[in-house]
Amino acid sequence: MKKLAQYAVDYPITITMAILAVTLLGYISFSKLGMDLFPDLNNPRIFVEIKSGERPPEEMERQFVESIESQAIRQKGVVQVSSVSMVGSAQVTVEYSWNSNMDEAFLDLQKTLKNLSANQEIDELNITQHDPNASPIILLGFSNPGITDMDELRKVAENYIQNELVRQEGIAEVKLLGKEEKEVIVQTDDYLMKAYGITPATLASKITSNNQNVSGGSITESGKKYVIKGMSELDSIDDIGRIIVAEKAKTVDSSETTSTTSTTETVPVYLKDVATIKFQNKKPDNIVRVNGIRCMGIAIYKETKYNTIKAVNEFILSLKDLRKALPGYQITIIQNQGDFVTQAVGEVKSAALVGILLSVLVLFIFLRRFSTTAIISLAIPISIIATFNLMYFDNLTMNIMTLGGLALGAGMLVDNAIIVMENIFRNLETGMPLKEAAVIGTSQVGGAINASTITTIVVFLPIVYLHGSAGELFKDQALTVAFSLLCSLAVAIFVIPMLAARFLKSVPSGTKMTSIRFPGYRKLLSHLIDHRWAVIGITAAAVAASFSLIPIIGSEFMPKPDAHDYSIDIKLPEGTEITRTASAVETIESVVRQTLGDNIASIFSVSGPSDEINTSSSSVFQDENTATLKFRIKKESLLKTENVISQLTSELKKLPDVETKVAHEQTALDVTLGTESAPLVIEIQGEDLNTLQDLTDQAKQKISTITDLLNIETSFDQGRPEIDVVIDRVRAGVLNVGIENLTSRLKERLAGTTAGQWENGGEMSDITIELPKIGINELENIVIQNGTQNVAVNEVAGIKVSQSPKEIYRKNQVRIGMVTAHLKSDRPLNHIVKDIRSKMSGINFPQDYKYDV
Repeated sequence: MKKLAQYAVDYPITITMAILAVTLLGYISFSKLGMDLFPDLNNPRIFVEIKSGERPPEEMERQFVESIESQAIRQKGVVQVSSVSMVGSAQVTVEYSWNSNMDEAFLDLQKTLKNLSANQEIDELNITQHDPNASPIILLGFSNPGITDMDELRKVAENYIQNELVRQEGIAEVKLLGKEEKEVIVQTDDYLMKAYGITPATLASKITSNNQNVSGGSITESGKKYVIKGMSELDSIDDIGRIIVAEKAKTVDSSETTSTTSTTETVPVYLKDVATIKFQNKKPDNIVRVNGIRCMGIAIYKETKYNTIKAVNEFILSLKDLRKALPGYQITIIQNQGDFVTQAVGEVKSAALVGILLSVLVLFIFLRRFSTTAIISLAIPISIIATFNLMYFDNLTMNIMTLGGLALGAGMLVDNAIIVMENIFRNLETGMPLKEAAVIGTSQVGGAINASTITTIVVFLPIVYLHGSAGELFKDQALTVAFSLLCSLAVAIFVIPMLAARFLKSVPSGTKMTSIRFPGYRKLLSHLIDHRWAVIGITAAAVAASFSLIPIIGSEFMPKPDAHDYSIDIKLPEGTEITRTASAVETIESVVRQTLGDNIASIFSVSGPSDEINTSSSSVFQDENTATLKFRIKKESLLKTENVISQLTSELKKLPDVETKVAHEQTALDVTLGTESAPLVIEIQGEDLNTLQDLTDQAKQKISTITDLLNIETSFDQGRPEIDVVIDRVRAGVLNVGIENLTSRLKERLAGTTAGQWENGGEMSDITIELPKIGINELENIVIQNGTQNVAVNEVAGIKVSQSPKEIYRKNQVRIGMVTAHLKSDRPLNHIVKDIRSKMSGINFPQDYKYDV
């Protein structure tokens, strides 16, 4: 240690150049550090989504889910497998340990389930990895007061805004919400179709054959080769209407001629004679509204590991150019993740700077010398800047955890410097020469500062080896504290003695030094030493009393956010069309405005499925009957969170046939850690669905008396209404009607038939053949053509209206029923859980049934 201090004192220029080099590299590293809200976490989850027609949940579970679960749970590193089965769809969630290599796990699971992709009964199979960066950083509302056609807005958004933004550095993808596209609708007439013997399949074939360009070989003449191309693409709607789809016989009277006989001629039947052709917008996948006005939504995603704040700032600059280039169009920023990140990171940064200034002030109060205070204070910026280098090379980012680590370590950064400087000053007081005092003073306390620094690092180091979400979250903070303390140790050994030897003054022999004295403390200390056992007893009692306060204080994973953003999840009865869902959302918007009044800053809603908004849930479980409404409270509003949620919940309960769930907007951390579901979930395990439903209903009734809970729901919601076509196999066999023929005819009659695409203005539009809409009573009269005979549906099948079975939840290959609830008070979660367990004890659980909170 003495040699290191001696080197620093003897070669000050070398040490100064090293400091400048570290500072320069630290500045470069800081500019390259990514900035985000939280560390780069990757929740180890893989989703397997299956779609298969309209199969009931029990069949989805039996045919696909159980097989997938049994294969997935045997994979390396899997800790839990859960699933949800619905009508025609299912999702299996495979959770791995946090130290798993997710790229390898994804490939292994993909290989294991590759046989499923060849299963013809599966319409769609998707295996996806959870991406914490899946939420958009910017959400825009795009509208024009003079344009109500969403297709016109879509063209502008796709051809200009989307193309401009995708080219921007840091922007990975731009998605459009609420868009509509035009299609050609061929609305047929049932009676005319029957009269001419035309089927939808015939129409589709005729339209397709008349709407294509076909290569017909080539001709060579005079040394030139000419390619033969048959041009038959449809140029206009009128061309589609002039397609000949059949021929009819027409009798011509020849009485005007010398012959009195009549002749029969064939007259072409055009498509326009049997159908009405329209060019109109398709039904949208979702409907977007901003502050009550219909518009389009634009979701902007950043590249992985790209600086969020930098991406947002660059977008804001380009937004000015977009607004200038599109006069009359309104581009409204609905959600800006950059603002939230900037605010959160800025608050931590400000707190760290204030802490540093306070530590320097305290130093000056005690040292009472500008030179000494300045030398010690230099340890803080040098150590922090040097830490940026280690953060960069360890792939850390600037986030609230790493900045919190720097703030936490800021006070400790001067500890080593104070000890070294104090000892140097003590040697100076004894009359030792300045340089010798710097070297000897540093070497004397070298072992002490090494030991103190290492012991402090050892406290944080075990966090690096923690597993699970807590370890992933606090690992970056622990590394940052360790890096900063190591840098402060190097500064104390090399920089402080060099600066002391250069800028302190020698103390002449015989000079008396004065320092701050605390005479009362000496008397108190002497008194305490005389009564040591009493001190030990009081200390032990204080420790015991502190432990007894833990149950009273309570515990929870994360503190409740005090944000101004809220969301309302809306669900109408299964089977509700998107237009009716949008009307219900308008009603809910008005309820929110009337309830909260001038406290509302903005309201944004999406009716229908949308992954861009519902990042926590998969679109496989969203439908036209679901919607999401997000609203923001003004910053100056004095409304409390529990009041906002309770008031809206009570008002929205008055709306019939609408399920609503009011909650705080999910934070980025919730989505990343996979805790985006309700904060309280009761899982009841068992096999029989009826028993599970009964126990779940009992649990809901029991906990409904707890005043701290709201939005209490169960997983056994009413299923989708359906019509069962019960086929009589005997009658179908006698009439020689195949099951496939029957189902394909029903699908053709109800869902329509696609007849290719039509090019219009450089865009391809679908051509869809639609038959007139029918009611439930008319379903049984649909005619099935079977060769030369026509068979009605009611001759081979019966029609029955029913409810589809409910959702089936499973966890680790066992069925579960769930009760979910949100919290409306600031009471600690573990206290509420105690009340729930007390209520649940009154339920009689059958054998092999149990619950977990």
